[in-house]
Amino acid sequence: MDPLEDPEGLGDTASAQQRALADHARFVDENLTRNYRANFIHGVLGMTGFRLIYAPTIIPAYLMLLTGSAAAVGLGTALLQLGATISPIASGARIEHRSHILPYAIRVGSLMRLMILGLALAGWLLTGEALLLATFAFFLLLGFFTGAQRVAFQMLMSKLIPIRKRGRLQGYRNFAGGLIAAVLAWVAGNWFIAGNWLGNGYATTFLFAFLLTSAGLVVLKTMIREPPAPVSRPQIPLRDRIREFPELLADRDFANFLGTQSFATMARVGAPFWTVYAGGLLGLDGALIGGLSFVFLGSDTVSNIVWGPMGDRFGFRIVYALALLCSIGGVVLLIFAEAAAPVYGAFVLLGFGGSGWLLAASTMVLEFGRTEDTPMRLALVTTVEGIIAASGPVLAGLIVAAWGFTPLFALVLGALVIALLLLVFRVREPRDLAKG
Repeated sequence: MDPLEDPEGLGDTASAQQRALADHARFVDENLTRNYRANFIHGVLGMTGFRLIYAPTIIPAYLMLLTGSAAAVGLGTALLQLGATISPIASGARIEHRSHILPYAIRVGSLMRLMILGLALAGWLLTGEALLLATFAFFLLLGFFTGAQRVAFQMLMSKLIPIRKRGRLQGYRNFAGGLIAAVLAWVAGNWFIAGNWLGNGYATTFLFAFLLTSAGLVVLKTMIREPPAPVSRPQIPLRDRIREFPELLADRDFANFLGTQSFATMARVGAPFWTVYAGGLLGLDGALIGGLSFVFLGSDTVSNIVWGPMGDRFGFRIVYALALLCSIGGVVLLIFAEAAAPVYGAFVLLGFGGSGWLLAASTMVLEFGRTEDTPMRLALVTTVEGIIAASGPVLAGLIVAAWGFTPLFALVLGALVIALLLLVFRVREPRDLAKG
């Protein structure tokens, strides 16, 4: 029957939605301590392991060891991002109609971790061209499952943790995980890699990352209590859902946020080459890799105890802007560095900028628009980032191979400045919009 002819039926539907939202809020509050603790422990273990993989030090150095080519460093990074470009939209479509997300998140998280184990086994069992091809294949698959996991895990956090506590959770989690990761990165560089542990120090590092991240996933699976979704979209074919993307961009603040993310991601394609550039100045060896990893992850870690509470109190737009300023300062300092001290100082600023960017971007995207559209907003942002990050490193590697680092760093600085201007003048704080 037409709702206009049955106003009581329309009222019943609205009442049912209000009851569902109230039940969800009550469940979240009743289980907040347990779920907060589970997310914290999972995040500490997971980020400790993944930062050994994704810090702009170990993987670039590993690829340089295998190939001796800056272009190959760019290709490897591009494959990681290409995989992450393919999966987010499909992942969002898989979960936006689901009442519970945790089982899917555990599956894709497990597959992601198996790719890290594959990198370790390839390092021990293969040599020459076979090792390089296997490494690139695992990078592609690792990126694929990373993109799927990112959408699922961020959506899961948005269901379990109220917005007023997300910044502190992520900030303190990143602080603890980053502190451990900084120490382990130093150990990996100075012991595992320099000492060639178990016959291949890089493979040993990958195995250690696999064990840490797997332990975090076990904690999440056993401790989380997930409520049913209070609001969800009906399941429709993926092609039809993609056709609805322009509706998401009708929100001009979200559209401009997507533009900001795009330019910020363009700037981050230079990250794999920071260590290569520093190695050209200071000599690339295990000690330098360990030292740069330590200061990068250490500064990343310390800054989180500032960024998280700041975002909870003032909103994450100001965190994003300050993070971009730190990144700009780090790139400028690296360009003019001629000795060890400014190089290490640049990595400190880049660590501050990277952590603030990650924290602000991953939290702000959850705050735009309607709750039921959150999975696809996540998927759209992740896909756009992935497209840029997949093509950028290859181009960056070719630029470095042909003309050196100066043109690359100039492009990075330009992208950072444009991202900052877009954010400041075109993106309003989403929490202020919600209040209005």
